[in-house]
Amino acid sequence: MSRYSMAQVVSLTGINSHTLRKWESRYDFLVPERTDTNIRFYTDAQLKKLLNISILRSQGVRLSTIGKMTDEEINKMIEDALIESNQDADVKALVLSMINLDEQEFDNIIKSQVLKNGILTTFTEVIYPFLHKVGVLWGINKIMPAQEHFVSNLIRQKICSAIDLLPIAPKNAPKIIMFLAEGENHEIGLLLAHFIAKQLGWRVFYLGQNVPYDNVKTMAELVNPNYLLTFFVTTTPSVVEDKVLRLSSETKTPLLFSGSPINLETENNDNMVTYLKSPKDLITVLEEVISSAQD
Repeated sequence: MSRYSMAQVVSLTGINSHTLRKWESRYDFLVPERTDTNIRFYTDAQLKKLLNISILRSQGVRLSTIGKMTDEEINKMIEDALIESNQDADVKALVLSMINLDEQEFDNIIKSQVLKNGILTTFTEVIYPFLHKVGVLWGINKIMPAQEHFVSNLIRQKICSAIDLLPIAPKNAPKIIMFLAEGENHEIGLLLAHFIAKQLGWRVFYLGQNVPYDNVKTMAELVNPNYLLTFFVTTTPSVVEDKVLRLSSETKTPLLFSGSPINLETENNDNMVTYLKSPKDLITVLEEVISSAQD
């Protein structure tokens, strides 16, 4: 049985700590466990129930109504609610489908969002926030590697399929080289960036995972791109800073990079390097280049 602290539950469900404490005092459906030192913690079953409650609350269901329902009734209402759900509810439902290894539910949610909002919005407003929550679970060792690989491969398949459906950009389009540096193997963020750039009309030179510096440098000399783009999953700030400096200085090419904000110890003042906080930042940068070329 996994244990989740209140802070972790708040991060995963979006229910603040004050509300959780209030619910504990008013309703008997949520009674957290206690450590020997009297610190609250929540079980897997409680986390799943809180995610379900959060989804239903976002659909306007009163807590007093939820408190009287059985787990089976809650699950049935969740199925109905997800048909008309908002993006935040779908993110939480994706977390549940991952924990339960429910591929069908995962696929239903993604397809529903694509039909309602399109592929790009689904990737940026649902899958990206979902991956952040996966990172929370991964960072606190609350999901098995098998669960993370299961869901990562499902997402990878969908992004690759979407990329293949996009037209190839003309040769005079702006160019970007995408890669993961040596030691970096988590490819989902890079694939999402590939889709975004290709949809915006960029020529994407996708090198994939674990690419040596010399290969990146040679490719930059051959292609003469507008940008390089990479991601860092490592959480060692000094290592990331060294890699960023080396990439920008040796290739003489503007570098876009993303990853956890804790990778940066100090603010970067190098105008050749841009840190992307979200997919929206990438879209802004790429659209500015296209707009400048059209002026």
